[in-house]
Parts: sequence; C-alpha cells; structure tokens
Amino acid sequence: MKDLVIAGKRLRNRLFIGTGKFSSSKELRLALKASKTELVTVALRRVEPGRRSDNILSAIDRSITVMLNTSGARNAEEAMRIADFGKAAGYRWIKLEIHPDPHYLLPDPIETLKAAEILVRKGFIVLPYINADPVLAKRLEDVGVHAVMPLGSPIGSNQGIKTECMLRIIIEQSLVPVVIDAGMGLPSHAAAAIEMGADAVLVNTAIASAENPALMAEAFALAVSSAEKAMKAVPPAVSGRASATSPMEIF
Repeated sequence: MKDLVIAGKRLRNRLFIGTGKFSSSKELRLALKASKTELVTVALRRVEPGRRSDNILSAIDRSITVMLNTSGARNAEEAMRIADFGKAAGYRWIKLEIHPDPHYLLPDPIETLKAAEILVRKGFIVLPYINADPVLAKRLEDVGVHAVMPLGSPIGSNQGIKTECMLRIIIEQSLVPVVIDAGMGLPSHAAAAIEMGADAVLVNTAIASAENPALMAEAFALAVSSAEKAMKAVPPAVSGRASATSPMEIF
C-alpha cells in the first residue's frame, strides 16, 4: 500500500476515530490511547474555544490532529458557518457532513458539493462525508477536496459494509485518499475496508458504545494494521478453481 498522505500530512495509523457517544472524557482518552490514532473528529458543539481543560479537547493528546465535524448542518450555509467558527478557533481540517434527514442521516450530495467548493477556496482541508456515489466522489475531487469519505452503511448502524460495489468503483477511480466512514460495527468490517483498497477508516459508534471502549479501540487498530500488512504482502489472486497445496505426483 502507498503511504497515507492527506493535505501534505503523513499518517501512519489508518484508523481515525470519532469522539461522540463516549460516556466520559476518561473513556475517550483511554480509547484514543489504545488505538494510537493520529486523527479524530470533533463536533463544534462539544468544543469551547480557548478552554481546552473544560471540554472534550482535554481528552485528546496534542499530537493528534483534530478535524472539526459539521454534523448537525442541514445545508451548505450552515456547514460553512460551523467551519468559519472553527477557523476562528484555529481549526482548518473539516469533516464536511450535511444531512437534513433526521431519521437516516444520509448526506445531502448537492449541498455537500456546494459547500466543499467554497470551503476549499477558503483554504480549509476538506474531507466530505458522502453516499457511496462514484460520480459525486469525482466531482468533489475536481473541486479540490483532500479526501472523500463514502459510507459503508448508515451512520451508527453497525451493519458493516453494505455498499461494496460502489466503494470499489470509488477506490479504483479516486486520485485522493478514500476513507470509509460510517456503519462499521466490528474490527472485521474495518479490515475488509482496508483489504478492499480503502486508504483509511473512520469509526465512532462501534468503539464508543462498546462495554469496553478502550479494548474495542485496540481491536480495531489491530484489525486495520493486520489488513494493511496483508495488502503490503501482496496476497495471491482469487481463483475460481481449486489448487492443490501439496504436489499431486507420487514419487
């Protein structure tokens, strides 16, 4: 696998973690430490600029890159307002997430493309959360986003990867990193994403809602690392026929 570089930043760990749903800052801190993640997403409403010791940022090591999440935005205007607030506090990395539907939280492709184009022009590092739509992924790439984040299944559903055929097209065509985001409920789901060719995965609910978040975070990290090593080893091609593992000739 090629090295993972996003906006000039080299990331050794391909597991990114969302910080919502954790029962406490202590649980979050332990999970982040266990995962050794280098990038996390944080919703603006959980951040108080200038008061790191009193909010979720107190649980995040300063070596970890914080990507502001526009979760809650229902249109491009609201997402850009959140991003601008974040920029004033020093945040340039943006997980662009726009979902007007409160039931399934599916991302709005039109508003996402509109916001992405403007945010890129403003100098943000933009990683849009999208449906597994190869055409939209290329359009976003054309406007200059730094990675695309297609969903594996509905956010928070733990269903695993249900959009594989579309994800494979996105991965095949993309000239920017592909981060599979949403729906992964088990470490095996994350491993499958990396084995599919994704550059990274973003996981939140499966870790934060586990009885032991730190242990689950470690399990996801091991699964991602294992899959990455397997891909670097270059696995043999899949065959439709059997192949003997021992010589068939009798000497």
